Amino acid sequence: MDIARPDLKKRKFRHQVLWSAIGLVLLAAITLLVMRLKPAAPTVDRNTVWTDTVKRGNMIRQVRGLGTLVPREDRIRSIPAETDGTVVRIFELPGALVHPDTIILQLTNPELSQEAQDATLQLNEAQADYHNTQVSLESSLMDRRATAADIHAQYQQAQLQARTDQALYKLGVISGLSYSDSKGKADALTTREDLQKQEIAINQKALETQLAVQKAKVEQASALAQLKQREVDALNVRAGIEGVLVQMPLQIGQHVPVGTELAQIIQPDQLKAELQIAETQAHDVQIGQPAEIDTHNGVVPGTVTRINPAVVNGTVTVDVRLDGSLPQGARPDLSVDGTVDLQRLNEVLYVGRPAFGNENSTISLFKLDPSGNYATRVPVKVGRASVNEIQILGGLKEGDTVILSDMSRWDNVDRIRLD
Repeated sequence: MDIARPDLKKRKFRHQVLWSAIGLVLLAAITLLVMRLKPAAPTVDRNTVWTDTVKRGNMIRQVRGLGTLVPREDRIRSIPAETDGTVVRIFELPGALVHPDTIILQLTNPELSQEAQDATLQLNEAQADYHNTQVSLESSLMDRRATAADIHAQYQQAQLQARTDQALYKLGVISGLSYSDSKGKADALTTREDLQKQEIAINQKALETQLAVQKAKVEQASALAQLKQREVDALNVRAGIEGVLVQMPLQIGQHVPVGTELAQIIQPDQLKAELQIAETQAHDVQIGQPAEIDTHNGVVPGTVTRINPAVVNGTVTVDVRLDGSLPQGARPDLSVDGTVDLQRLNEVLYVGRPAFGNENSTISLFKLDPSGNYATRVPVKVGRASVNEIQILGGLKEGDTVILSDMSRWDNVDRIRLD
């Protein structure tokens, strides 16, 4: 028969309680360990991220802007209408190569043609009056000179007679009365000769004055005739320079008043670039800084020549003079990309410019570990920025590799795995 052993039953119960307690402790420890474990790092496709390595060396700060090629101001000729007229013929259209004497279009103005003829007739009349006055005054002056010559001959004869009578009077051949008479005639003719000389001088001045008046009338009529003739000649509108006709906003039969722009001509080999630089980046742009203009068919060096003081639509217009030869196909209004060199930083840490992050700020970047399989978020202090590069002031060292792509979708994690 079986013998009851109560102590064995108690021992077994204690063992069960002990193992249950150990199990609960182990379960609690495992649960706590699992709760403290970090979530698994998300996986990112390696081919979808852009990385760069921190370098040390010289960094050139640049700004970039889009723009267009435009003619230089001194290489543009705008042709205004010098008189009212009506377009009767158009000889050249925009895009045509023109020379200084090339007639672009022809205007007509019957009233102007009549005025030019009238001005020519007035000039002929003024010239005829001048010649008539000149002949009349010179004829009158010649008469006075002839009279003066006759008086001079009489004067010389009287002087000779007076000297002869003086000698005879001294010898007692003639009386004093005869000598006095001849001397009086000589003195009278002396006075007449002096008066005649003064009259001739006065007439000479009068002739010059009257001829000057007539000459002024001739010059006035000539200037008017030349003006009208120039206006008539201007009805045949000429290019005036070697270049390309770019504008011709006229039609046959159209009436144009004075001052209307008839055409615009440029010299296509003399262009400049107008860049639109963001106002936040334009504060460091200075006149004289070097630049490069990409025409998409070649890169041309240039120099900043003007900075517009006004901001339009968030951009500042910067003019760049092109210092090199233009590539084939370069023409006005061609879209270009331009970069301006602002500053050269020597012996600095720098890396490619990330998708987000302003200069002189602290940003966060994912830095790859030595294996290249994981990347951890680190704070990075950056300094001056360029178009494609940014200066590193802290948080990274030379040789570190970081991800520059947009990682905003991973803002809630500090570690990723690259696959």
